[in-house]
Amino acid sequence: MKIFLKNGMRAVAVMLLLSSCCSIAVAQKVALKTNLIYDAALTVNLGAEAKINDKWTADLSANFNSWSLDNGKRWKHWLIQPEARYWLCDVFAGHFFGVHALGGQYNIGHVDLGSFKFLGTDFSHLKDHRYQGWMAGAGVAYGYSWILSKHFNLEAEIGVGWIYTRFDTFECAGCGKKISKNRHHNYVGPTKAALNLVYVF
Repeated sequence: MKIFLKNGMRAVAVMLLLSSCCSIAVAQKVALKTNLIYDAALTVNLGAEAKINDKWTADLSANFNSWSLDNGKRWKHWLIQPEARYWLCDVFAGHFFGVHALGGQYNIGHVDLGSFKFLGTDFSHLKDHRYQGWMAGAGVAYGYSWILSKHFNLEAEIGVGWIYTRFDTFECAGCGKKISKNRHHNYVGPTKAALNLVYVF
Protein backbone atom coordinates (compact mmCIF):
# COMPACT_ATOMS: atom_id res chain seq x y z
CA MET A 1 0.00 0.00 0.00
CA LYS A 2 2.87 2.40 0.78
CA ILE A 3 4.29 1.85 -2.72
CA PHE A 4 0.83 2.43 -4.21
CA LEU A 5 0.40 5.74 -2.36
CA LYS A 6 4.00 6.82 -3.08
CA ASN A 7 3.63 6.18 -6.84
CA GLY A 8 0.22 7.85 -6.87
CA MET A 9 1.56 10.97 -5.19
CA ARG A 10 4.44 11.07 -7.69
CA ALA A 11 1.92 10.92 -10.55
CA VAL A 12 -0.09 13.80 -9.10
CA ALA A 13 3.10 15.81 -8.48
CA VAL A 14 4.15 15.37 -12.13
CA MET A 15 0.71 16.52 -13.26
CA LEU A 16 0.82 19.60 -11.03
CA LEU A 17 4.32 20.44 -12.28
CA LEU A 18 3.12 20.18 -15.88
CA SER A 19 0.17 22.45 -15.06
CA SER A 20 2.38 25.11 -13.53
CA CYS A 21 4.75 24.99 -16.51
CA CYS A 22 1.83 25.30 -18.91
CA SER A 23 0.38 28.28 -17.09
CA ILE A 24 3.66 30.14 -17.60
CA ALA A 25 3.56 29.56 -21.35
CA VAL A 26 0.50 31.72 -21.92
CA ALA A 27 1.79 32.72 -25.38
CA GLN A 28 0.96 29.16 -26.36
CA LYS A 29 -2.72 28.57 -25.92
CA VAL A 30 -3.15 26.31 -22.91
CA ALA A 31 -6.03 24.96 -20.86
CA LEU A 32 -6.61 23.40 -17.46
CA LYS A 33 -9.53 21.05 -16.87
CA THR A 34 -11.30 18.77 -14.43
CA ASN A 35 -13.34 15.70 -15.31
CA LEU A 36 -16.78 16.09 -13.72
CA ILE A 37 -17.38 12.32 -13.90
CA TYR A 38 -14.32 11.67 -11.72
CA ASP A 39 -15.29 14.58 -9.46
CA ALA A 40 -18.67 12.90 -8.85
CA ALA A 41 -16.81 9.70 -7.85
CA LEU A 42 -14.64 11.72 -5.40
CA THR A 43 -11.53 11.04 -7.50
CA VAL A 44 -8.96 13.86 -7.47
CA ASN A 45 -8.15 14.73 -11.09
CA LEU A 46 -6.50 17.42 -13.17
CA GLY A 47 -5.83 17.83 -16.87
CA ALA A 48 -3.68 20.19 -18.91
CA GLU A 49 -3.70 20.76 -22.67
CA ALA A 50 -1.36 22.82 -24.86
CA LYS A 51 -1.68 23.98 -28.44
CA ILE A 52 1.02 22.61 -30.76
CA ASN A 53 -0.21 24.22 -34.00
CA ASP A 54 -3.50 25.22 -35.66
CA LYS A 55 -4.83 21.63 -35.67
CA TRP A 56 -2.99 19.71 -32.92
CA THR A 57 -2.90 19.83 -29.13
CA ALA A 58 -1.17 17.69 -26.49
CA ASP A 59 -3.29 16.68 -23.50
CA LEU A 60 -2.30 15.07 -20.19
CA SER A 61 -4.71 14.01 -17.47
CA ALA A 62 -4.12 12.37 -14.10
CA ASN A 63 -6.43 11.05 -11.41
CA PHE A 64 -5.90 9.69 -7.93
CA ASN A 65 -8.21 7.99 -5.44
CA SER A 66 -6.92 6.79 -2.07
CA TRP A 67 -10.09 7.03 0.01
CA SER A 68 -11.15 4.16 2.27
CA LEU A 69 -14.77 3.12 1.74
CA ASP A 70 -17.27 1.54 4.12
CA ASN A 71 -17.35 -2.20 4.93
CA GLY A 72 -13.82 -2.91 3.72
CA LYS A 73 -14.45 -1.85 0.11
CA ARG A 74 -11.46 -0.74 -1.97
CA TRP A 75 -11.53 1.42 -5.09
CA LYS A 76 -8.04 2.91 -4.92
CA HIS A 77 -6.05 3.82 -8.02
CA TRP A 78 -3.87 6.32 -9.79
CA LEU A 79 -3.83 6.81 -13.56
CA ILE A 80 -2.00 9.02 -16.06
CA GLN A 81 -3.34 9.43 -19.61
CA PRO A 82 -1.39 11.41 -22.24
CA GLU A 83 -3.16 12.14 -25.53
CA ALA A 84 -2.48 13.76 -28.91
CA ARG A 85 -5.55 15.48 -30.38
CA TYR A 86 -6.42 16.53 -33.93
CA TRP A 87 -9.08 19.24 -34.18
CA LEU A 88 -11.29 19.45 -37.27
CA CYS A 89 -11.75 23.25 -37.02
CA ASP A 90 -10.00 25.39 -34.41
CA VAL A 91 -8.19 23.98 -31.38
CA PHE A 92 -10.27 23.96 -28.18
CA ALA A 93 -13.52 24.19 -30.19
CA GLY A 94 -15.73 21.68 -31.95
CA HIS A 95 -14.93 18.12 -33.01
CA PHE A 96 -11.62 16.36 -32.31
CA PHE A 97 -10.04 12.91 -32.56
CA GLY A 98 -7.40 11.65 -30.17
CA VAL A 99 -4.84 8.91 -29.67
CA HIS A 100 -4.00 8.19 -26.03
CA ALA A 101 -1.87 5.97 -23.82
CA LEU A 102 -2.48 5.17 -20.17
CA GLY A 103 -0.71 3.71 -17.18
CA GLY A 104 -1.31 3.32 -13.47
CA GLN A 105 -1.87 1.09 -10.45
CA TYR A 106 -5.00 -0.10 -8.66
CA ASN A 107 -6.18 -1.78 -5.46
CA ILE A 108 -9.83 -2.80 -5.81
CA GLY A 109 -12.08 -5.28 -4.07
CA HIS A 110 -15.11 -6.18 -1.95
CA VAL A 111 -17.29 -4.23 -4.42
CA ASP A 112 -20.60 -5.81 -5.37
CA LEU A 113 -21.39 -5.18 -9.04
CA GLY A 114 -23.85 -8.06 -9.21
CA SER A 115 -23.56 -10.19 -12.34
CA PHE A 116 -22.23 -7.28 -14.43
CA LYS A 117 -20.30 -8.40 -17.51
CA PHE A 118 -18.74 -6.23 -20.18
CA LEU A 119 -17.21 -7.45 -23.45
CA GLY A 120 -16.45 -10.88 -21.99
CA THR A 121 -15.03 -9.56 -18.71
CA ASP A 122 -16.90 -10.78 -15.61
CA PHE A 123 -16.87 -8.32 -12.69
CA SER A 124 -18.95 -10.38 -10.24
CA HIS A 125 -15.79 -11.76 -8.54
CA LEU A 126 -14.97 -8.27 -7.18
CA LYS A 127 -17.42 -8.94 -4.35
CA ASP A 128 -15.31 -11.63 -2.66
CA HIS A 129 -11.75 -10.84 -3.71
CA ARG A 130 -9.27 -7.98 -3.81
CA TYR A 131 -7.04 -7.29 -6.82
CA GLN A 132 -3.86 -5.24 -6.66
CA GLY A 133 -1.63 -4.53 -9.64
CA TRP A 134 -0.67 -2.26 -12.52
CA MET A 135 -2.02 -1.51 -15.98
CA ALA A 136 -0.91 -0.01 -19.27
CA GLY A 137 -2.68 0.48 -22.55
CA ALA A 138 -3.62 2.65 -25.52
CA GLY A 139 -6.71 3.75 -27.39
CA VAL A 140 -8.42 6.15 -29.76
CA ALA A 141 -11.05 8.73 -28.86
CA TYR A 142 -13.61 11.16 -30.21
CA GLY A 143 -14.76 14.31 -28.49
CA TYR A 144 -16.47 17.66 -28.83
CA SER A 145 -15.80 20.97 -27.06
CA TRP A 146 -18.52 23.59 -26.56
CA ILE A 147 -17.44 27.21 -25.99
CA LEU A 148 -19.33 28.56 -22.96
CA SER A 149 -17.55 31.91 -22.60
CA LYS A 150 -14.24 33.63 -23.35
CA HIS A 151 -12.36 31.32 -20.97
CA PHE A 152 -14.69 28.38 -20.20
CA ASN A 153 -15.49 25.34 -22.33
CA LEU A 154 -17.41 22.13 -21.72
CA GLU A 155 -15.82 19.08 -23.32
CA ALA A 156 -17.15 15.54 -23.78
CA GLU A 157 -14.95 12.62 -24.85
CA ILE A 158 -15.23 8.85 -25.18
CA GLY A 159 -12.37 6.48 -26.03
CA VAL A 160 -11.91 2.78 -26.72
CA GLY A 161 -8.78 0.67 -26.76
CA TRP A 162 -6.74 -2.08 -25.11
CA ILE A 163 -5.39 -2.45 -21.57
CA TYR A 164 -2.87 -5.01 -20.34
CA THR A 165 -2.76 -5.62 -16.60
CA ARG A 166 -0.79 -7.74 -14.12
CA PHE A 167 -2.13 -8.31 -10.62
CA ASP A 168 -2.15 -10.33 -7.41
CA THR A 169 -5.40 -11.72 -5.96
CA PHE A 170 -6.31 -11.72 -2.26
CA GLU A 171 -9.10 -13.43 -0.33
CA CYS A 172 -10.80 -10.26 0.89
CA ALA A 173 -10.54 -6.49 0.57
CA GLY A 174 -9.05 -5.56 3.93
CA CYS A 175 -6.78 -8.51 4.66
CA GLY A 176 -6.76 -12.13 3.52
CA LYS A 177 -3.94 -14.21 2.20
CA LYS A 178 -2.64 -13.94 -1.33
CA ILE A 179 -4.28 -16.68 -3.42
CA SER A 180 -2.64 -15.95 -6.78
CA LYS A 181 0.34 -13.94 -7.92
CA ASN A 182 1.39 -12.11 -11.08
CA ARG A 183 -1.68 -13.01 -13.14
CA HIS A 184 -2.41 -11.08 -16.33
CA HIS A 185 -5.45 -10.00 -18.29
CA ASN A 186 -6.08 -8.30 -21.64
CA TYR A 187 -9.06 -5.95 -21.79
CA VAL A 188 -10.61 -4.42 -24.93
CA GLY A 189 -13.31 -1.78 -24.49
CA PRO A 190 -13.81 1.77 -23.23
CA THR A 191 -10.56 3.33 -22.00
CA LYS A 192 -11.68 6.92 -21.53
CA ALA A 193 -14.87 8.75 -20.53
CA ALA A 194 -14.78 12.44 -19.74
CA LEU A 195 -17.05 15.40 -19.26
CA ASN A 196 -14.49 18.14 -18.68
CA LEU A 197 -14.98 21.65 -17.41
CA VAL A 198 -12.17 23.53 -19.16
CA TYR A 199 -10.51 26.88 -18.43
CA VAL A 200 -8.69 28.22 -21.51
CA PHE A 201 -5.94 30.81 -21.02
